Amino acid sequence: MTSTASHTDTRQAEGVEERQPSWQLRLRRFGYRSPARSDVRDRLVPAYAQPSPRVWAAFGLSKPAAALLVRWSAWVGPLLITLLAGLTRFWNLGSPKSVIFDETYYAKDAWALLHRGYEVNWAKDANELILKNNGDVPIPSEAAYVVHPPVGKYVIGLGEWLFGFTPFGWRFMTAVLGTLSVLMLCRIGRRLFRSTFLGCLAGALMAVDGLHFVMSRTALLDQVVMFFVLAAFGCLVIDRDRTRERLAAALPPSDGSADGVVRPDAHTAEHTRLGLRPWRWAAGLMLGLAIGTKWNGLYVLVAFCLMTVLWDVGSRRVAGARHPYKAVLKRDTGLAFVATVPVAIVTYLASWTGWILSPSDGSGGYFRNWAATEGKGGSWTFLPDWLRSLWHYEHQVYEFHVGLSSPHTYESNPWSWIVTGRPVSYFYESPKPGKDGCPVDAGEKCAREVLALGTPLLWWAAGFAILYVLWRWFFRRDWRAGAIACGIAAGYLPWFMYQERTIFFFYAIVFLPFLCLALAMMIGAILGPPGSTERRRVAGAAAAGVLVLLIAWNFIYFWPIYTGQAIPIDTWRSRMWLDTWV
Repeated sequence: MTSTASHTDTRQAEGVEERQPSWQLRLRRFGYRSPARSDVRDRLVPAYAQPSPRVWAAFGLSKPAAALLVRWSAWVGPLLITLLAGLTRFWNLGSPKSVIFDETYYAKDAWALLHRGYEVNWAKDANELILKNNGDVPIPSEAAYVVHPPVGKYVIGLGEWLFGFTPFGWRFMTAVLGTLSVLMLCRIGRRLFRSTFLGCLAGALMAVDGLHFVMSRTALLDQVVMFFVLAAFGCLVIDRDRTRERLAAALPPSDGSADGVVRPDAHTAEHTRLGLRPWRWAAGLMLGLAIGTKWNGLYVLVAFCLMTVLWDVGSRRVAGARHPYKAVLKRDTGLAFVATVPVAIVTYLASWTGWILSPSDGSGGYFRNWAATEGKGGSWTFLPDWLRSLWHYEHQVYEFHVGLSSPHTYESNPWSWIVTGRPVSYFYESPKPGKDGCPVDAGEKCAREVLALGTPLLWWAAGFAILYVLWRWFFRRDWRAGAIACGIAAGYLPWFMYQERTIFFFYAIVFLPFLCLALAMMIGAILGPPGSTERRRVAGAAAAGVLVLLIAWNFIYFWPIYTGQAIPIDTWRSRMWLDTWV
């Protein structure tokens, strides 16, 4: 009897293997595993991971207390990490009391947008007057030619409106967005990995990244782009969960199923309509705001649109669709396009309202009067003058961007970004002993620097994490790894098309959250998969813990050159690990 049962089980296993597509069988040598067949509802809406009962037993917690702790940890954990991120980012935010790096453009542009509706040309000594008079300076009226859309500058201007035209005022909103982005990443990571621990780990890693920290304390546009891109990604992840829940609820129970298991159903999977999907519309709005800050948001829009369509295909396939691409094209693609591309375009145009409403007699925004002067005639005169003038302006900006090749001390090639080859120095001073925080016994001059340097150990480990998620996506068909890879690619790969252009390392802030997600995913693999032995878990926890502690130590070690503290020159030199950092 035992022999017969064993023979039957073997034949069943062989039958399953034979039914697998040939590509799955070929990829098994690289670690591919086909998903286990289970209740389709569990595959559409996976459950969140629960800590082992042994953990609660070790702390002496009862089952009701453990359940309460798990429920509250979903928000308490992310909020505690966000509190830490906020405290560090707002600490002494007005220091250095100076206009550092490109704040010389965006802080003043933001102030002009608040009061004029368009950017203006400032006097050469404007920075000194602003700092000397605590922001109480006259605002010029002559329009300035600028090459970035206004959303990010309006965001910076909100802080100036609240706290004045001061370093604290123009850095306030980037600090707010930097802090909130940590909270978002914790929650996004939790939803992505179905693990509160890994979600909080991803947020904690970004909280101790030097580039994110410095960008949160500087009035530049790229931090704003990152925030809206991450928000759009979070909206799409929520939309994915909501639509899969709707598909799971629509599936009929299997006939004659004694165990209540729901099987895939082709008709339901191919004909169920998923509604308006408000989270996808919210993603379109966020992407429009990202593009309205800097144009590199366009690449993210394209990548995310493709990603969410593929998510729909996967969802309908799991639900049982025999022709998932056809079903998505018929049921989802049209509304998906409307919810993203037109929404993003309308949002972008709306961001130019101040410029559009400015006078068109030559006293308004730059090129505002182009259609009424140089742009008269032609075949597009049926369009409003403001739209034709804006189109001309944008074309000039495009020509500027593609032709920008002026050498800069801190320019870098995107090949060097993952290894932090050439960070950007935003601020540097050499105070004498006894002045500006330099110790009296320093012996020689001190160094005060704000260096936009990613925490090196985090970025170097993230390089391996990128390889891991690519392997996980390609050979394991893990959609989470694919989503992370998409975020990295959308923010990173486009810059390789402009290697002759003047570009900087801090542009990488846009895909930093996805690097942190990739690293958290890799650390989760180091910890060990579910069902691992206790020895494997202990070894994994030790290795993962050492890595995380080293990254945190690395951030603390570089703290003085992230915050512009005066340190002895030898102490500063000891932190210049690579010659290219100087």
